[in-house]
Amino acid sequence: MGETRCRVRIGEAAQAAGMTSKALRFYEEHGLLPAAQRTANGYRDYTGETVKRLDFIRRGRAAGLALAQIREILLLRDAGRSPCTHVRDLLAGQLASLDAQIAELVALRATVADSHAVAAAADPEACDAERICSYL
Repeated sequence: MGETRCRVRIGEAAQAAGMTSKALRFYEEHGLLPAAQRTANGYRDYTGETVKRLDFIRRGRAAGLALAQIREILLLRDAGRSPCTHVRDLLAGQLASLDAQIAELVALRATVADSHAVAAAADPEACDAERICSYL
């Protein structure tokens, strides 16, 4: 990975990566970014490589990956290994998890629709006084 010569401040790096400065500091504090160099007056100074890394983190989060998973990917890359097989496997797991969540939501929707149909057809005045609500 060649070092990009362009150096930017925190706000510019965050904006270029589509996130906030607060998020950038969070990722740095949690070891997803190498510590930024500091200018003479103490400002953080980031390289283009950091912006690329932030963009990768943002895309990983958008894909639903946990920070720990993103950290694993970055550690593989930092060790000089290609993380693509690992990413493929993580995405397969993410798809399986999403499919399970969708199935659960479809089942929940059917249950709620059935309850709603009963409630919509019933007379609220005929509700069983011994129950909190006859619809549930």
